[in-house]
Amino acid sequence: MQLTGVWLPIITPFKDNKIDYVSYQRMIDYYTKKGISGFIPLGTTGESPVLSDYEFEEMIEKTMEFNNNRLPVYVGIGGNYTAQVIKKVKIAEYYDIQGILSVCPYYNRPSQEGIYHHFKSIAEETPLDIIVYNIPYRTGVNIENETIYKMAEIKNIVGLKDSCGDIKQTMSLLMHPPKDFSILTGEDILFYTTLALGGQGGILASSHLKTESFVDVYNKMKANDQEGALKIWKQLHDFIPLLFKEPNPAPTKYCLKELGLIESPEVRLPLMQISNTLKTKLDKIIK
Repeated sequence: MQLTGVWLPIITPFKDNKIDYVSYQRMIDYYTKKGISGFIPLGTTGESPVLSDYEFEEMIEKTMEFNNNRLPVYVGIGGNYTAQVIKKVKIAEYYDIQGILSVCPYYNRPSQEGIYHHFKSIAEETPLDIIVYNIPYRTGVNIENETIYKMAEIKNIVGLKDSCGDIKQTMSLLMHPPKDFSILTGEDILFYTTLALGGQGGILASSHLKTESFVDVYNKMKANDQEGALKIWKQLHDFIPLLFKEPNPAPTKYCLKELGLIESPEVRLPLMQISNTLKTKLDKIIK
């Protein structure tokens, strides 16, 4: 069964430097009713690099408690030390999650063979489904399509979050997709394009806002109503870049605070609050 639709890489709300689980439960309840396909906590949008090991496990526990089996959950678990990633996956297995989203090893810039064996080793150690995350402008190395084809042959590597930054690579993969494999864009601005070229959906940080509109774009595209989808997409297209004008997820957190979904727009260092200039631009969208 392919992964399809709009997946929310949900933020981690903070208040006074602690995770604000009251706001988090409010968000889970709110987005569950918006038509999204599932939640992905502990991604980079969830500020996973600045969470402690205790907070990592507690976030999984609370996500599953608040979600209460309403939607599938894939947990962000990645790193550049394969054995350590596997150790964290084993912790996640204690909870009833569907799978993991795992980023390409960063900083140490492995070869394509090293990338393949990293994910192969993880897949062999867990029954959980795995979405591979390719985002070379963060990791320093691109996962080439040939490597993706090889990984797609592994039974529990079920999809790709594609943020490769190369439209030619993306289009080539969409034109010749692996069998029974989901291609989900992680470049929010390419959501409509990805669907038009046969992709299955997106893992979209910007879908924290105007959620129903993103879902409507997906539903209309799958119903072959491209004209209707494009009309909605044009309304989304201009606001998406503003949410990435300054480091994600700070702009999104500001909007969610203004909308009353979270108590504080707090982010943890090295991220900072957004500028007053961006706040003014975002206020126009919120209103």
